[in-house]
Amino acid sequence: MCGIAGLIGPGGSARPMIEALTHRGPNGVFVEDAPGRSLAHARLSIIDLEGGWQPLHGAGCTVIGNGEIYNYLELAEEFGLKGQLATGSDFEPLLHIYAQEGPAAFQRLRGMYAFCLIGADGRTWLARDPFGIKPLYVLEHEGTVAFASEPRAFLAAGLLAPELSEDRARELLAFNYTLTDETIFAGLRRLEPGEIVEVVDGKLIPHGVRPAVPARTARGGDEAALLSRLDAVLEDSVKVHQRSDVPYGLFLSGGIDSATIATLMSRLNARPVTAFTCGFDAPGARDERGQAERVATALNLDWRETRFDEEDFWRILPQVAWAMDDPTADYATLPTYKLAEAAKGTLTVVLTGEGGDELFGGYGRYRRALRPAWLGGRAAEPRTPDAAVVERWRQQAKAPAGLTRLQQAQWADIATWLPNDLLTKLDRCLMAHGLEGRTPFLDAQVADFAFPLPDRFKVRGRYGKWLLRKWLERACPAAEPWARKQGFTVPVDAWIAPRAAEIGRRIGQVAAVRRVLDPDSAAAAFTAQNSVRWPLLFFAVWSLIHLEGASPNEAIVAVAG
Repeated sequence: MCGIAGLIGPGGSARPMIEALTHRGPNGVFVEDAPGRSLAHARLSIIDLEGGWQPLHGAGCTVIGNGEIYNYLELAEEFGLKGQLATGSDFEPLLHIYAQEGPAAFQRLRGMYAFCLIGADGRTWLARDPFGIKPLYVLEHEGTVAFASEPRAFLAAGLLAPELSEDRARELLAFNYTLTDETIFAGLRRLEPGEIVEVVDGKLIPHGVRPAVPARTARGGDEAALLSRLDAVLEDSVKVHQRSDVPYGLFLSGGIDSATIATLMSRLNARPVTAFTCGFDAPGARDERGQAERVATALNLDWRETRFDEEDFWRILPQVAWAMDDPTADYATLPTYKLAEAAKGTLTVVLTGEGGDELFGGYGRYRRALRPAWLGGRAAEPRTPDAAVVERWRQQAKAPAGLTRLQQAQWADIATWLPNDLLTKLDRCLMAHGLEGRTPFLDAQVADFAFPLPDRFKVRGRYGKWLLRKWLERACPAAEPWARKQGFTVPVDAWIAPRAAEIGRRIGQVAAVRRVLDPDSAAAAFTAQNSVRWPLLFFAVWSLIHLEGASPNEAIVAVAG
């Protein structure tokens, strides 16, 4: 929806911060300076195109937010707000509900959001949605609390020096993302998913974390009844995720999750839904365009394909590194960025399938976690020789007592890789093009249904997402939910390998790389091991841009010639 930035405390203006975030809000910037605060908003207009400008004021309260509150119509109805609302903004009802209930109002929200609310009671709050779909970064600085949608805002305003956290850099190279609430910029932290904090005298006071999924299991269950309930829950989620005053569509891969979203969107829309698919032009690359086209034809989608080749790789890599100021070295950023580039100008809102695997048990590592050791079973945790990094992952991924082994593995992903990799990727790659990404699987009502399901409705034999496959078998047979899938890969090594020796030599000389790896070892590993090439290349380019001030073009030339 936008980019937000603010200063809560004496003096200063958030204007330099928001000027670094205009790519998130191409429809305009508004800055409101008042005693003790400065609030800034770069708007991507989605709902109430004329009246939804922020900050919003009502019932003596002020709010500035990023994202969407999908149940705003239901909340306005429940609290009898008709006639009290000055706009059609999805954030305005929150002001009136807070005036009645205080911070308990935050528990009523269904959506993706990061916001700052200043109440008529004089209290100031920062909050982030339970899954961490929308980002929020915070910094205590000389008696003032600063917040923003991206780290670059703090750097641009001179509130933060671009100092590398070596621990976070090692996590990035080990996992492709960073852990905990600490960022790769020393001194800057992100609000955890679901975290609610109060700003008091220039300090952040924690008020708990709203969990993304219920910490409980379910017993038994009739398959027919569960399928019926699944249909109702998913349809309702897709329906509210389509609430928009601008064109919307979806990204369609060849997998189960996006086919599910496509099936429901086709059901709910009278006109053909616009869908974009990315395929790879490289020898031996796994290409999902054929399967996506079969689904699109069966559902009568307005299907559009885009191609990704070696030229795109070298062109887009530095652009992605620029966009990912909170870095993830997930190579899926590349096609996501290309899809957003293709969709820009046609769509403003894009629905995607993130979260389906985590909630319904889709990953192969979940199935391995359920097997005995003598059948190749092992814990669903990432492998790396760095014991300290693994231990930090275990601490963040630790699930509450009473969950099944499968739920423990799901919980770990929801706490770590989902917000810090998948959702960061989606936010940055789409917002770099002024697009809003929405994730119907990552909905409170879907989570409340899916996560407690008995294990046998998630994993059965060699199949994950068992209940979802059963539903799709009936709802969209063209998706071939029981077919053996190829898996998703981006052929990055095919493009890097011919130049590996020279790039490895150059990477070994990059300052940030030298801080976490011996330069000769880094160069040797890059040349010999294709598994480390992409993360090292990404990190080197990223560091030149965000730590040394290089332009994207200068950075890629420095490491790749």
